[in-house]
Amino acid sequence: MYHKGFASDNNAGVHPAVMQALSGVNKGHAVGYGEDTITASAIELFKEVLGDSVEVFFVYNGTGANVLALQALTQSYNAVICSDVAHIHVDECGAPEKLSGCKLLTVHSPNGKLTVDLIKQHMHGFGFEHHAQPKVISITQATELGTVYSIEEIKTIAEFAHENGLYLHMDGARLANAAASLQCSLKELTFDAGVDVLSFGGTKNGLMFGEAVVFANRQLAENVKYVRKQSAQLHSKMRFIAAQFKALLSNGLWLDNARQANQMAILLADRLKAIPQVEVTQKVDSNGIFAIVPEWLIEPLQKSFFFYVWDESRDEVRWMTSFDTVPEDIDAFIERIKEIIAQNK
Repeated sequence: MYHKGFASDNNAGVHPAVMQALSGVNKGHAVGYGEDTITASAIELFKEVLGDSVEVFFVYNGTGANVLALQALTQSYNAVICSDVAHIHVDECGAPEKLSGCKLLTVHSPNGKLTVDLIKQHMHGFGFEHHAQPKVISITQATELGTVYSIEEIKTIAEFAHENGLYLHMDGARLANAAASLQCSLKELTFDAGVDVLSFGGTKNGLMFGEAVVFANRQLAENVKYVRKQSAQLHSKMRFIAAQFKALLSNGLWLDNARQANQMAILLADRLKAIPQVEVTQKVDSNGIFAIVPEWLIEPLQKSFFFYVWDESRDEVRWMTSFDTVPEDIDAFIERIKEIIAQNK
C-alpha cells in the first residue's frame, strides 16, 4: 500500500488554495518580470507582514534565494560564517561560493545553532589582505536539525554582527515552522530581531515553486535587481510566484500549514517514545525528527515510507512531516516500525 513518505516537506504536493491562486491568475496577459499588478499587491502584503521598509525580490528556489541574498551583501573577498550543517554549506553544491566568490567559514554546531561564542573563532584577520574578510553571519530558521532559535538568540547574534560591521542573513526555508513553534509573528522573528536579509521559504510550506528574498531596507537592496538577473533568478511570468505568496500570506494559511506539520512531528516523536529501538537525537521544535535506529530497520522501512539517512556512520535518519501529513500517516508509520522490529526478534 502507498503511504506518504517522511523524506522532505519538498515532496508534498501543492496546497489547494495555492493551486487555486495559480489557476486564478492564469487568465489573459500581464506585463512580465514583475511589472504586473499581482506582483505589486503581493509585495504590499509582504510589507504588511514584515514591515513597510522591506524590499522584496521573488526567485525560483531556495538555493537561488540564499545565493542572491549573500551576493547582495558581499564582495568576492568576503567570508560568510555559518553552521557546519547549514544548507548553504552542505546542500547547495558550492553555489554560494561559486557565484558570490566568498569563502564559507563553518562552525561545528551539534544542534544546528550558532552562538556568539562559536562565531568568535572566525572573528580575526580584519584588514589583513591574506585573509578572507568576514562580512555575513548566516543562520537557518528552523535549523537543518529541526531546532529553533529563540527571538532573544537571534537578537544576540544580530547585535554582535552589527557591532562588528557584519550583516545577519537568515535562511528561512522553514521560517513558518519556526514562527508556529514559537507562537510569534514573522516580523518579530526576523526584522524586529535584527535580521538584515531573509530568504523566505514557500516551497516547503505548500507552494509549487518560488521563494522570496526580503531585505530590511532599500539601501541594502540597491543593486539586487541586477544581481538577480545575472543569477538567472528573474522569473518572466512573475505573477505565478506572486500569486502563490498572496495565497500563503492571506488568512493565515502559512501558519495553518506550519502548525499542521509541526503538530504531526510532535505526534510522531511522542509515539516513538514507546519504541526503545529508536533514539530521537534532537529536540523536536519544528517539523523534523532525527533519530538513531537499528541498521536492519532502515531499508525495509524505506520501502514502505521513503526517507533519508542523515548520518550513515551512526544510522541516524531524518523524518520530515508536511502540511498534508495527517494522524493516519503517523499511525501507519509506527505500525510498520513495530512490524519490522517484531520480524527481527
